[in-house]
Amino acid sequence: MFEKYFDKADILITEWMAKYGLSSLRIGLGIIFFWFGALKFFPGLSPAEELVRNTVYFVDPDLFIPILATWEVLIGIGLIAGKFMRTTLLLLFLQMPGTVLPVFLLPDVVWTSFPFGLTLEGQYIFKNLVLVSAGLVLGATVRGGRLITEYSELTESR
Repeated sequence: MFEKYFDKADILITEWMAKYGLSSLRIGLGIIFFWFGALKFFPGLSPAEELVRNTVYFVDPDLFIPILATWEVLIGIGLIAGKFMRTTLLLLFLQMPGTVLPVFLLPDVVWTSFPFGLTLEGQYIFKNLVLVSAGLVLGATVRGGRLITEYSELTESR
């Protein structure tokens, strides 16, 4: 008897997650990009500013950081609005390789003990794997892909 109620609750929760999961992922990712980008407009406010300055030493950081800030804010706005997703995701994926540059250009800033000990900056960089994965999931929806549950499939086929 308890199993019947558990199964019913499990189905309802799973369907709710399938219905709202992608929107939540898109908006949450958008907030992160918007927020982190907006911080870069204010010198000294972004914890990544020094990392960016040291990584792109071959470009004037006073010119590059506002461009990066604008780029990230645009990604954030696109994700939050859910509009122009192909362009927004293209901007996201074009930006991501730059976030990995410190791993190669500033390994002492990334590692406390290679290959497992990460500094706070290293953790900041490697968390981008989750952002890329989220972008891949969202990219799968630009042609109408969606999350469906096993229960949804059964009821739709009837």
